[in-house]
Parts: sequence; C-alpha cells; structure tokens
Amino acid sequence: MMVSICLQCPRRCSVDRTRTVGFCGAPWEFTVARAALHPWEEPSISGTRGSGTIFFSGCNLRCVFCQNRNISRELFGKTVDEDALAALMLRLREEGAHNINLVTPTPYAKQLIPVLEKVKPTLGIPVVYNCGGYESVETLRALEGLVDVWLPDFKYFSSDIAARYSAASDYFDVAAMALAEMLRQSGKARFDVDGLILRGTVVRHLVLPGQRNDSIALLKALAERFGTNAFLLSLMSQYTPQFAEKAFPELCRRVTTFEYNAVLDTAHHLGFEGYFQFRASATAAYTPDFHQNTF
Repeated sequence: MMVSICLQCPRRCSVDRTRTVGFCGAPWEFTVARAALHPWEEPSISGTRGSGTIFFSGCNLRCVFCQNRNISRELFGKTVDEDALAALMLRLREEGAHNINLVTPTPYAKQLIPVLEKVKPTLGIPVVYNCGGYESVETLRALEGLVDVWLPDFKYFSSDIAARYSAASDYFDVAAMALAEMLRQSGKARFDVDGLILRGTVVRHLVLPGQRNDSIALLKALAERFGTNAFLLSLMSQYTPQFAEKAFPELCRRVTTFEYNAVLDTAHHLGFEGYFQFRASATAAYTPDFHQNTF
C-alpha cells in the first residue's frame, strides 16, 4: 500500500494523506472544484479569452476571511487522477485559454510534477502557479522548469496578524524565502506582443480592513529586500466582509477608500509597477460559483 507522508508545505504535517489529512484538509488524490476560463485575473493573465483556471480544494493557510471557503475548508470538488487532470489542461487550451492557471495547488504540488512533465512539452501556453505564498522552497525547486508564471499572495508582515488570521506566525519569513526562489526561477516578467505574460512573477497583496499599516510595512519590507523591479505588484481592494468568520469582528466591514489609497500611495512612492483595483471590485460577484458543473 502506498504511504504518502506529507512534508511538501512549510507546516510539514508528516501525515499519511492516503489515510488521513493534515492542516490543509486535502487528501492525496487531486480534488478539483472548478476548471473553466476565468476573466477576472490580472489583465496580462486573463487577456481577452480568459485564464484556464483549475481550482484545487484544500488550503495550507485557511484564512479566516477566505472568499473560497467551500473549497478551502469544505473540500467541495471531484477526485481526478493524473490522466484526467492532464486532459482538463488540454481541454482548457483548446477552449482558448491564454494559460493554465493552477489555483491553490500547494497541497498537490509534488503530485503535479508528473502531470506537468507529461503535458508541458505539447501545451504551448504558460503554466501559472497561483498560491497563498506560504510555500516550501524545497517543493518550489522540485517544480523548476514546469512553471512559467508565479502568482503568489504576500499576505502579512506582522507575525501576530499572520498567526491570528492564518495560524502562520512565520508567514513573512517563509513567504519571503519562497518569493526569492520564485524570482530566481522566473527572472523579470516577459510579455508577448499582446501584453500577455509569458514568464515572470506577479505578487498579490490584499488590503485588509484595519490593517493598512501592516500593508505599508509589508511593501516597504519587500522593496528593501527585493527592490521594486523584480516582480509586478497586484494591489487588491477586493476584500469582501461577508466571508469573514464572526469571531473576527474587525474584519466584518469593507476596506475604506482611505485605507486602500494609503497603501496605494506607498506603492507608488516606492516605485512598484503592476496592477491596482477600483473599490467596486469588492463584491462577491467576482467569486466563482463552484457548484456549477464545469468538467
């Protein structure tokens, strides 16, 4: 019988996922909640036809404000094997996807290696690794050559805030090491003639209500450590309070214009380039309906 002791994310749960689950809640087998063209990523990723997103269930952060709770916590989705997952990628390409966008792939990172090795030579479009930023450098190195675009969140600077909202007090240090590895692999962003990203790293940061000072401290720390030209910054204002757990009342409101603009002003002052959102994006309408049958 196969034994799959899981050490592939920084939590290093050391559980046999063929028998039980660790912090992420994911089984060893791929659990996919949605596979479809997605128009609401950054412009260089969604383009005109959409990003070929494959949403995996389970998450090694399980943030208390997660807008995808029914897949990150409730494991909504279908079990698929390697061949079926490869077929999904190829189907999305045939439907016109600009890229294959693996969303929350961290619990399945090492299982993805043989799938990507199989499809990458004939895929013909970039592979995007869309994650929470809390990644093991060892696992990222195992993916070298199989990922074209890294799309990590960088959520927190404060260890106290990271512990309160994601039970990850070491988040900043771990995410910074992971980002360094992503940048080593990707280099600076490269685009095709239509402005679609072919290779590079885009760092997302979601401004949270009441935490503008943490966001500002984070941007300053990233600028000091990596500079402002190594990656593109995607500064998000789309926080939606209806997904926050009631035990965290400070999160049960929208981000104000003042809060977002204070962080945005810092990003501009530091010299970051990338993508910035209007507050109108802070709505649940942009959260996919995972109960639609998409594969």
